[in-house]
Amino acid sequence: MHPIFQRPARLLAFLGAAAAAGLLLSGLLEVFTPGSIGESLELSVPLTLLFAFQCLATWYPARAWPVDTTPRARLVGAHAVFAVSSLALWLLAGGLWAAALAVMTGRAGPAERFAAGIPVLAAFGLFAHVLAVLIHYLVLALDASRRAERRVLEARLAARDAELKSLRAQLSPHFLFNSLNSVSALAGSDPPSARRMCLLLAGFFRKSLALGGRTSVALDEELFLAETYLAIEEVRFGPRLRVSSRVDGDARGLAVPPLLLQPLVENAIHHGIAHLVEGGEVIIEASARDGELRISVENPCDPDRPGARGEGVGLRNVRARLEAAHGDAASVSVQEAPGRHRVELRLPAIGAPEGKMAECAS
Repeated sequence: MHPIFQRPARLLAFLGAAAAAGLLLSGLLEVFTPGSIGESLELSVPLTLLFAFQCLATWYPARAWPVDTTPRARLVGAHAVFAVSSLALWLLAGGLWAAALAVMTGRAGPAERFAAGIPVLAAFGLFAHVLAVLIHYLVLALDASRRAERRVLEARLAARDAELKSLRAQLSPHFLFNSLNSVSALAGSDPPSARRMCLLLAGFFRKSLALGGRTSVALDEELFLAETYLAIEEVRFGPRLRVSSRVDGDARGLAVPPLLLQPLVENAIHHGIAHLVEGGEVIIEASARDGELRISVENPCDPDRPGARGEGVGLRNVRARLEAAHGDAASVSVQEAPGRHRVELRLPAIGAPEGKMAECAS
């Protein structure tokens, strides 16, 4: 189907433009074949409306003979034959219409005006035909450009989705590796605690797998998982690990990638609390303002520890996932102070899809 018929508004606009062209043709007839303006309108307006629909037919040869793939000689020849045929049919219809007007009005004027105005009609029709061909090629080019842009966008989205899936796949083995080290540390010294940690880990993995397949979760759900993980680590560290959460109520319903906080709280434990004899407090903060969600994880650290060589796997994963999901609109900053380590995330404040996690089994 021609695009002009796909929307009523387009068809009405097209008919309006055709009527305006009919008025223009009647003016040309008055200039080159002076006579009655009424006869000019009787001839030109119906014939222009007819030829306007004939020009719509150029859509199909324009699609059949693309400019970039059709040889020039064949392209010009094919359109020339089509134009001559279309003009011949139009002039034949014009002659019949002029004869019908002469019979209906009892005047010879319409037939005479038509015969005298054939050169004007032919020139006008040829110009209109060529213009229709050019417009149709332009429409096809714009349509091809839109399709190409859509394919590029779909390819980018597919690549981003594949990257996110890859990063999520990296996260689970990394977390499992650290968790097994924690269980191993307790297995010899405190077997009951090691067994309890295994049970807690089983429940944690069951819940985290439910979120891992989603593209985004509510911050409240993500905090639930982070707090569950910290509860697991409290089995190992006891009173040496303390946790504090300061989260604004309006930030809890905003969307974040699943398991985003997990690497940060892991780092806070394994690179901070674990190296301090007296332990310390892990502080999780979140707030939303000016269209931005800000999340931070802060922990004490040994001021005499050797300097880190680049970013660890967990922090690199967080940075890469935020970049893949939000591009330059998201950022990760690491702030070091004497005895303190703080990671702050900034990402667009977007509402999360509805969904709640079940209560964690005690």
